[in-house]
Amino acid sequence: MQPYVAVLALLGLLAAVVAAVYALSFTLAPPGGSGTGPFLSGMRPQEHALSRYHVRWYVVTMVFLAFDMEMIFMYPWAVVVASIGTKAVVEMFAFLALLMVGVIYAWREGAFRWA
Repeated sequence: MQPYVAVLALLGLLAAVVAAVYALSFTLAPPGGSGTGPFLSGMRPQEHALSRYHVRWYVVTMVFLAFDMEMIFMYPWAVVVASIGTKAVVEMFAFLALLMVGVIYAWREGAFRWA
């Protein structure tokens, strides 16, 4: 039972903090039916929640994902590259080349032009 005392104490502290945050939110919330609408820093939304986005933002999202995936795989690679050696370096450059093909394609299609 002794090892679980710290875990139970931490869970109790977590429950107390969550209850305190909810109580504070309930106390400081403005009166009215604000719970039925979307939260926008206390202001009324200017457009409908299901409004359309310009198609350009989908391309920007894909380019962001290309760079994001690059970083997600580079961090663990940087940890193990010294122990694996040349094979890890070759595999990372092949991965970066594949991502670069996607970025060059997006560049060619005009994803980086904003005007």
